[in-house]
This record gives sequence, structure tokens and C-alpha cells, in this order.
Amino acid sequence: MKFKKLLAVGATLAVSAFTLAACGSKSSDSGKTLHWEDNAEISTLDPSKVTDVVGFNQLNNVTEGLYRLGKDSKITPGLATKTTVSKDGLTYTFTLRKDAKWSNGDKVTAKDFVYSWQRTVNPKTGSQYAYLFSGIKNADAIMEGKKSVSELGVKADGDYKLVVTLDKKIPYFKLLMGFPLFFPQNQKVVEKYGSKYGTASKYFVYDGPFKQEGWTGSNLSWKLVKNDDYWDKKAVKLDKITYQVVKDSNTGYNLFQSGKLDGALLSAEQTKQLKGQKDYTVFHESTTFYLQYNQTKEEFKNANIRKAISLAINRKDYLKVLGGENTAATSVTPVGLTKVNGKDFQSIVSDKTDMTYNKAKAKELFNKGLQELGKDKLEFAILTDDTDTAKKSVEALQSQLKEAFGDKVTVNTQTVPFKTRLSRSTSGDFDVVLSAWGADFADPISFLDLFTSNNEQNNGKWSNAEYDKLIAASKNASSASDRWSDLEKAEKILLQDQGVTPLYYRNQAWMVNDKVKGIIYNTAGANLNFKDTYIAK
Repeated sequence: MKFKKLLAVGATLAVSAFTLAACGSKSSDSGKTLHWEDNAEISTLDPSKVTDVVGFNQLNNVTEGLYRLGKDSKITPGLATKTTVSKDGLTYTFTLRKDAKWSNGDKVTAKDFVYSWQRTVNPKTGSQYAYLFSGIKNADAIMEGKKSVSELGVKADGDYKLVVTLDKKIPYFKLLMGFPLFFPQNQKVVEKYGSKYGTASKYFVYDGPFKQEGWTGSNLSWKLVKNDDYWDKKAVKLDKITYQVVKDSNTGYNLFQSGKLDGALLSAEQTKQLKGQKDYTVFHESTTFYLQYNQTKEEFKNANIRKAISLAINRKDYLKVLGGENTAATSVTPVGLTKVNGKDFQSIVSDKTDMTYNKAKAKELFNKGLQELGKDKLEFAILTDDTDTAKKSVEALQSQLKEAFGDKVTVNTQTVPFKTRLSRSTSGDFDVVLSAWGADFADPISFLDLFTSNNEQNNGKWSNAEYDKLIAASKNASSASDRWSDLEKAEKILLQDQGVTPLYYRNQAWMVNDKVKGIIYNTAGANLNFKDTYIAK
């Protein structure tokens, strides 16, 4: 999931339910109101079009699908009250609850799932996330324009029974059902608002614990209010969550100190100063930050240039600038995502050769790459968000590359709002972009699928036929051992070619009010789940 995509779930997904710690809020309504921050604006609420953690976090709290993901990644009841699976593992039948409603009073029915899924896989919708439907019967053919959306393997048997047919077994299928991409959509509402659907609070309809209010499509503050039409409203303890976008960590911390925020994301310096205080809280993530190169440009088609850039980055020093609890990356798949026979998959694919600082080798490869390009020097820009942390991040990269390559390189920086950065990344309007991906479910394929030649998220357009072949083979492997072998070989190809350059695995350091209880923070998928959150008196 894109992260500010700066946003899992499988056999070993760690989900932490925090009893969180900090200064007491001074708000008069603190008993039932949570004051929270995000560091980027919302791009869209349209489930078929959202790609980033900000949007998915909103959808995770204002909409609901077949399941919810609870503490320790436990599948908890959502709209499905019963699930039966055929002996061959290819047919799932979900019985839906009859008391679920949309916030406009309409009943939530199986037809809402059918419509939503068909809309997402329809090529006309332009969903960048439709590839996750691969494995559901006929999804691939529909996305390729070879079959009608009506042939997708999802059917409504009356109002309250949903039947899903797969082309092949999907090991993480049930966990996908807890991801907002697979949640229902109200066809009447989508058609009523047309192109405006999901572009503001009023152009959407809600079936989750909360409803969103006050987002106009461009403003930096809004709120979530308790949804009285939600089937499990008695379990929702908060009346309201106020959100504001805070791009400067000093501003966020000051708001926290004054009781105007119940949680604030910390900067590098703040992390150093505040670590160890009772307020200090670490949110562990399955998120990797990396550089994507625009490989439609000759200089970045050159593997020696890409490898040189990776070797020129001293990740240990780089992380000192960023601070916090982040750790240096030696793979795309992050630490702690999935274990294979008791061993962390990340340790199996870790590539320290191509991602360990080596200035001499970096200069050698850079000079070789320039010679192959017929150039004496290289000038390019790194695109990133306009947050304080992102700015510091690219400035550190800029400095390290200049130190390694001297006058042979000019590295410019381009800082833009998150929404703009997403748009420019998607359209290929960049040289190099600082990207991030958070796992949607705890399996390496959540990352490795991104870099297949035709994936919508492959903004850099890296392409490798053997890699594509291995990823495809992993999805049709006859055994688990064959599948893991295919994924391991694929990631090693990606890393050795530096199709992208991993920088670090993110773990967020926050100050969180000690009155805030019960937040569930997933390491993957839609991160924040506020349904069980409350403010202790």
C-alpha cells in the first residue's frame, strides 16, 4: 500500500493492540473524542481507486467487508456471519448478516459485493489495485479485456448469500477479505455521484463503525463520527475522531503537548530526545521505503547506474538523519512479514552485497555506467512528499550521492504534496522517486507482485522476463515449497539488478496520550482500527 502508497496479513502477521502512553489531553470532550493526526492529505475514498495508507486507514474505519482484522491478525466478524469452503478450496460461500445498513438507510446486500468487485476489475475503472483479484475466477481475463465483468467468479444468491469461485487456491484469501479493496460498494450511490464519488465526505456512503464528515477533497482537517446505522454500534466506544494533517513534526509535538492532539508522529531529533519517556510508543510496520527509477529514461535503464547509487548510500548514516526506530533495508520484503519453515523470509533473500555502502565500488560502477551512456556526468531529480521527514530524507540522499560521485552528478530535489507525488509517480513524471510500500497481507507476494512488467504499481517500468515468469509460477505452484522457492529466486533477481533500491524498513515512533486505550495497529493492511478504541477517564 502506498505511503504518503509512503500502506497483510498471513501466517505470521503481527498486529499489536496497544495500551498507549503520554500527557493527558486537556480537551473538554476528551472522554469520547480522539484527536489524531496524519502527515498527508486524503487522495480519495473510492475503494476501487485508493492506493495509499491514508485512504485505506479511512476506509478501514468508515466501511466494512466480510471480515475485520482484530488483535494478532485474528479474523473477526464483519458482514459475514458464516463461511463455508468447498473440499477443493475453490468455492467460498459467505452468509451475510441481515442487520447491516449503509448510512443512507439502504441494506447492505451480497449484490453490493458483486457490484464492487466487478467495478474494481473493470479496466474502464482504472484501478491500480485490481491485480489483487487475480486468482478469482476469470479476473485476469476481465482485466485484460478478454471477458465481461459479469463473468467474474462472484455471485449473489439472494440478498444475503455471496458465492465466490476461484481459478486456483489463494493461500491468503480470507485475509484479503479484511482489506478495504474487497469491501462492498453501493451502486446507487456510485452512479448518483459519478466522477465525484469518493472525492469528498458528502460524495460517499458508509457501512462501518464511523462516518466521515468535513472532508471537502482538498482540506487538511476532517472528522469521523460514530455511525448509528452500524450493526455493531454498541461496541463502538468513541463518539468522534478529529483528524488534522500535520506535515511538520515540531507542530505536531506542540499540539500534543498542549492537549490538542492525542498522538503525534516524531521526527529524528524528537525520537532521540523523547525515547524512554512513558509517552513514547513504537508502531511496528511491514513497510519498506525504496527508490524507484524511471526506466523509460536511458540513464536509469542502465543497471550499473542503479547499482552505483545503491552502493553509494550509507544506510547507517542515512538512518541517523531520519532517526526513530527505522532499520536499514537489505531486501524489498521487510523483516517479520512471513516465516518459511521457522525462518524469516527476509533473511533468506537479504542481499548485503548490493546494499552495503561501498564507495569505491560505487564510483567504479558509476563511471562504467556513464561510459556506456556516452556521458561525462549525470543530472537528475529525486521526487518526494513535502513533509519534514521526506525533505530531510532526500537531502541526506542528495548529500551522500554528491559525496560519492563529486562533480559527475547533480542531484536536485522536488518536494510536492502527497497527492501530487502519487499522481506524478503514476504518470511517470519523475526521474527518481522516493516510494514506500506497506504490506496488504503478510506474504512476500504483496511486495513482489508490484514489480512485474505490467503491474499498475510498477511506476519505474522495470522489466525482467525471468522475474515475471517466477512470479507467475509462484501463483500456480503445486506445493508450498515450490512457491517459496519461486518467490525467493524472484526477489534475488530484483535485488541483484537493483530494479528498485531498498533504503529502510519503517517503524514509527509516536507520543500517544496515556488515556488512549485499545487501538489496534496492524503491521500490514489498513493500519489503524479505531472500533475498539476509547479514552479512559
